[in-house]
Amino acid sequence: MSRVGDFWRRLAGKPRRQGATTGMPTVRYATSPLLASRTPPWRVKFMIGAIGLGFAVLIGRAAWIQIIHNDFYLQQGASRYERRIELEANRGRILDRNGELLASSVPAPSMWAIPKDMSASPEDLRALAKLLDMKQADLKKRLASNPNFVWLRRKVPDEVAQKVAALKIKGVYELREWRRQYPEGESAAHIVGFTNIEDQGQEGIELAYQKQLSGHDGARHVIKDRLGRVVESVGDTIPAVDGESIRLSIDAKVQFYAYQRIRDAVIQHKAKAGSVVVLDSMTGEVLALANVPSYTPDDRRNLTGAQLRNRALTDTFEPGSTMKPIMAALAIETRRATPDTIISTAPGRITIDGSTITDSHPHGDLTLEGVIQKSSNVGTAKLALQMQAREMWEIYTAVGLGQKPQIGFPGVVTGRLRPHKSWRRIEQVTMSYGYGLSASLFQLAQAYTIFATDGELVPMSLIHRDGAAESRVTAQAADGERPVLAFKTAFRPAADVAPAASADPVQVRGTRVIAPETARAVRKMLLMATQAGGTATKAQTVGYSVGGKTGTARKQEGRGYAGNKYRAWFVGIAPISQPRIVVAVMVDEPGTGVYYGGEVAAPVFSQVVQQTLHRLGVLPDQEVRSQIQTSIPSEVESF
Repeated sequence: MSRVGDFWRRLAGKPRRQGATTGMPTVRYATSPLLASRTPPWRVKFMIGAIGLGFAVLIGRAAWIQIIHNDFYLQQGASRYERRIELEANRGRILDRNGELLASSVPAPSMWAIPKDMSASPEDLRALAKLLDMKQADLKKRLASNPNFVWLRRKVPDEVAQKVAALKIKGVYELREWRRQYPEGESAAHIVGFTNIEDQGQEGIELAYQKQLSGHDGARHVIKDRLGRVVESVGDTIPAVDGESIRLSIDAKVQFYAYQRIRDAVIQHKAKAGSVVVLDSMTGEVLALANVPSYTPDDRRNLTGAQLRNRALTDTFEPGSTMKPIMAALAIETRRATPDTIISTAPGRITIDGSTITDSHPHGDLTLEGVIQKSSNVGTAKLALQMQAREMWEIYTAVGLGQKPQIGFPGVVTGRLRPHKSWRRIEQVTMSYGYGLSASLFQLAQAYTIFATDGELVPMSLIHRDGAAESRVTAQAADGERPVLAFKTAFRPAADVAPAASADPVQVRGTRVIAPETARAVRKMLLMATQAGGTATKAQTVGYSVGGKTGTARKQEGRGYAGNKYRAWFVGIAPISQPRIVVAVMVDEPGTGVYYGGEVAAPVFSQVVQQTLHRLGVLPDQEVRSQIQTSIPSEVESF
C-alpha cells in the first residue's frame, strides 16, 4: 500500500513521506518545460477543423451512398434475394387449311448443372454422359467451362430426363422448356421449316412469320430465401402473350401424297432430285409444295444443303417446251395465227443465223394446235420470227417470269429474263421454246394459271384465304408496267382457328393477261398434248380430263450443255372442262436412260391430280374407266 500511496503523492506533487525509499529519481511533472509551454492557438483551430472536416466527409459519403446515389447498392442488395422469373410465351401453332397440326410446341426437359456443387463419382459421370449422348471427355470439358452454370443438354426426351434424375447426382437439375414438334415430318419440311434451340425460326414459315409466331415473354419478380424458395412476389406480374397461330393454304393430305409420288419417281428413275407444286387456280392458294431430297425437322443431325433446299422455289432452270403454249397464246392474241393456222415444219429443221434448230423427227405441215401437241421446235421458231422481241418480253413478264413471286416466303428467286433490247435474233427464237431464260417450278405453275382462269394471272398465297382474309388486286396500269398483285391476310389466334368450310371456293380475281377465248383455245391444245398423238399420254387421269405440256432440257454445265444430264417436267391443268388446279412436276437428272417429261414427270402429275381432285370434292367430268390407256404411245418430244 505504501508504494501505491507514494505513486499518487508524486502525481499530486506532494513530497514523499519520510522514510519512504525508492530507487527511481524524483521528477516534478508540473515544472516540466514541455508542459509549462503554451499551445499555439492555430494548432488548436487546425485540429478542431480537421476533426470537423473528417466528420463532414463521413456524413457526406453516407448521404451519397444511402440517399443520393443508392441505385447501385439497392441493385446489389436486391440481387442477393430478388429474382426475375421469365414467363415464357408459347410459340404459335402452324396449321394446314383444315386445322391439322403442322407444327406445335410441347414441354421438354432440359438438363443443367452447377459444377462447383456437383458430387459425382467416375461411374456417375460415365452414366450421365451415356444418357446425354456425349463423350465423357466432352462432358468433363463442359463442366470445367463455368463453375456456376452449364447446360448439359437441352430439350431431351422425357425418358432421358427420368433416367438422369434416377442417378441422383448432386448439382444436376432439370428445367422445363418448349420443344417444337412437326407431325408431318419430311413431307412438309420445306414449307414449315424449323426453329433453333432458342425457338427462333430458321427456315420456311417458321422464319417468315417469326414475329407472329413467337409472341412476347412475360416476367414475374419474386423474393427467394437462401434455399432458393419463393417467399413472396414483388411488383406487378407481366403476363406472357402466346404467339399467334398461322393457318396455311396447304392441305396436309395433298402435301403428303404429292411428296410420296415425287419421292417414288426419284427412286424409280434414280434421279438427283424432284419437286411438285399444286395450286388452286380458283382461290390462288398453294395446296402442296413438295421436294426430294427432304429432311426430318425434329432430327437435323448430319443435315446437308441439298436436303434443305426448297427446290420448287429456289432452283431455276431453262423451262424448255413449257413455254410453247405461251407463244401460242401470244400468236392468237396478236392475230398472227389462229388454232387452225397451218405452219410448215418440213423438213424438221431450220437454220437461223448459222444455228440449226431441229425437231425430234419431221412432222410436215401442222396447225398451231398440232405444233403444241407434237411439241415442234421448228413450228414455234417460225412463230417467234413473226413476233417482235418486245411482245415476247411483255407476255413473259406478264405471267411472272423474271419477277419474284409475292408469297412471303424466304429464299424465293426471280429467275432470269433479260431486257428485250439486248436479244439477238437467234436468242429470240430459242426463248420461244424455253432456252436463254430461267424460271423456278413455282413460277411455271403460276404462269399456267392464265390458261386455267380464262386469261387472268392469279396472285398466289401460302396463307389460307377464308372469311378473315381479304384478297385484293391493285392495278397500276402505267405504260408498259405490269399490274402489281397484292393480298392482305388477317391472322387469328389459335383458339379461333376452325376447320375450313366445305362451301364452294370463291374465285379470286387476278390480272388480265390474255383474252378468255385465247385461254380456252390454248386449253384445248393442252388437252390434245395428253391424248393420242401428243407427248404426254401418261398424264391422263381416271375420271378427269387433263391438259398440259411436257418439258425436257439438257442441263447447263459451264458455258455449254451436258451431253447426258437432263431435267424433265410437266405442267398441267385439271379438269380441262372447268379447271380447278394447276400441277407442276420436275425431276432432275433421271439416271435410267429415260428422261422425257412425258415419261418421267407426266405419270406423277396423273397420280397427284387424281388424289387432289378427289380430296377437294371435285366431281369427275369423264366416264370412269377401269384403267387409263397408258399403252397409247407418246409422241417423242423435241427439245
